Amino acid sequence: MAKTHDLKRRIRSIKNTMQVTKAMKMVSSARLRRAQERILAARPSAIATRRVLSSLAARANPELHPLLVQRPIHRVEIVLITSDRGLCGSFNANILKAGVQFIAERPRGETSVLTIGRRGRDAARRRKVRITSEWIDVFRNLEFATASTIADDLIARYTNEEIDAVFIAYNEFKNIATQRPVIEQVLPIPRESLEGPAQDYIYEPDPATLLEAFLPAYVRIEIWRALLESAAAEHAARMTAMDSATKNAKELTDALTLHMNRVRQASITTEIIEVVSGAEALG
Repeated sequence: MAKTHDLKRRIRSIKNTMQVTKAMKMVSSARLRRAQERILAARPSAIATRRVLSSLAARANPELHPLLVQRPIHRVEIVLITSDRGLCGSFNANILKAGVQFIAERPRGETSVLTIGRRGRDAARRRKVRITSEWIDVFRNLEFATASTIADDLIARYTNEEIDAVFIAYNEFKNIATQRPVIEQVLPIPRESLEGPAQDYIYEPDPATLLEAFLPAYVRIEIWRALLESAAAEHAARMTAMDSATKNAKELTDALTLHMNRVRQASITTEIIEVVSGAEALG
């Protein structure tokens, strides 16, 4: 009976865990809907802005704005976006793997990291990567002001030639089942490859005024889009992971229940045999 009692306790523990995973799945599902709406609304304008400014960067005179200047890349900053919490499958592992590979391809000491998310910060500390800035609990209340602050800091450091390039590493939200690790260049403004002679645009008002307004806004939008992509991808990954955990817990509970019934039946059968054998011996 002691073994049956142990099995009952284990089944009860697994059922309690299953209730937690079901609740986490429901919470992630609700948050995913809101995050998905935000990224689907922001993605088209961000992609269009990137396309236009990449074309502009290829045509415009780099001397018109510091963010257009292409200089030799020695000091690289990577904005690493991860989650603050775990229980989201391979969400963090995939982007950390891509980030580590990116850093490994750069000469030692020339790459620094701006971490967004506790998991990325902890991973960078373990690998002794130089961290220039840490952002924690950003996704608890994600706002455009946060993206603007991060972007403005990067712009200032790039303009002051403290860094030569900025890349951003994040999980791109494809669908509920798929999140793709992406590393994209943010600064200097990526230049579109042109066929034939490059022809500049006609500006109204003057080019300097337009570029001063558009280029910093572009960097802010790119950081904002990456944060929205990562938020949606995190909720999707956690929902999928918790759904899988709930199903596994259900299967394990069923298997343990069947095993417990067999153990209990064997115990009852043994007791009956002992009673019958005792009665026969007395008779």
